[in-house]
Amino acid sequence: MHGLTVRWSLEDAPGGAAEALRGYVESTSHARFTGKEGLRFKTWRMREGEWFEGCYVFESPDQRDTFEREFTAVAAESPGSQLVGSAPVLIEPCEVVAVAEGGSGFLAAPSYAM
Repeated sequence: MHGLTVRWSLEDAPGGAAEALRGYVESTSHARFTGKEGLRFKTWRMREGEWFEGCYVFESPDQRDTFEREFTAVAAESPGSQLVGSAPVLIEPCEVVAVAEGGSGFLAAPSYAM
């Protein structure tokens, strides 16, 4: 499968950026990507104070490359960039070798209680 990683540094982000990112994903971003044509799945990952990341997995390399090209053109003005105060430090295509679903099953949700 055809992955794309987009990562922002949170080292110099304003106070409250992590909470703002969680809220943005829950209220807006999750719905934006749910059901997106050509997207297999997206995950949002974060190490508070270190980095925030979107990991996208597409059905085809063309769909991934189109999304990468379109996103890169506006990355510095994207909602994630606005919330952390800087553009992504990494936009990198990759290969997703495999995905395993554990015994507890897959749970797609706009937020996971910590």
